[in-house]
Amino acid sequence: MTTCYTPDEYKNFQKFLEDACGIVLGENKHYLVSSRLNRLMRESQIDSLQSLVDALSKLGATGLRTKVVEAMTTNETLWFRDTYPFEVLSKVIFEEYKKERKSALRIWSAACSSGQEPYSISMIADEYAMHNPGFQLEVVATDISQSILNDAKEAKYDALALARGLSEERKRRYFSAIGNEWQVNAKIRSRVSFRENNLLQNYAPLGKFDVIFCRNVLIYFSAESKSDILNRMAKSLNPRGFLILGASESIAQYCDAFEMVRASAGVVYRLKPAY
Repeated sequence: MTTCYTPDEYKNFQKFLEDACGIVLGENKHYLVSSRLNRLMRESQIDSLQSLVDALSKLGATGLRTKVVEAMTTNETLWFRDTYPFEVLSKVIFEEYKKERKSALRIWSAACSSGQEPYSISMIADEYAMHNPGFQLEVVATDISQSILNDAKEAKYDALALARGLSEERKRRYFSAIGNEWQVNAKIRSRVSFRENNLLQNYAPLGKFDVIFCRNVLIYFSAESKSDILNRMAKSLNPRGFLILGASESIAQYCDAFEMVRASAGVVYRLKPAY
């Protein structure tokens, strides 16, 4: 597969990807398409991007469509990414819900990829529960890719993956060696359930949440899709629930259901009282 595409075939692939999962592929992402799809195209004996688009449009191409979407939507992630969301979770959000004596806090980790974010949330909850007996947390982690969810459920990571944001103390406390890999301990895994979900589809089956993590995801969507996603997430939150976005992301001009909350560690968003 070549990285030199005609404008038309690249545009046709852009349209397929946006229609399939909402992701808007930039004009300068030829290298990304090539790196993500080279192997898949070789295995499928497809020699050009246009041939791939043609194959994807045929009846019975569900399996190929799934593989292409999974290849293009699987993003690198790391433990405790940016640090501050987890500090806000422990120092602000957990403390507030403890005062309200809620039986259990529900958190949605949207576009969870290989599981580092939901398991990081569970670890933070475990550390908080050490000093706050009875604290309960449920994490629902979703992704569009069933294969990446299967990997996340296994909760096994190599040494390189563990080196990305995880302290040695947490590695000793929360992981067990399994051959050449490390597996998240059962107690941390028990708080997390995984479900397949396309952010363009219905959220109602997931239930209501107190906190939604949707980090470093919205940047890939069109303005229209961002607005749709944010407004439907607002409806998925319990009253005065929290939304936590990526450090470079903002809800400005896309949704007016939230107010900005400036914590000492960073910015999060909260559902307005009227919603």
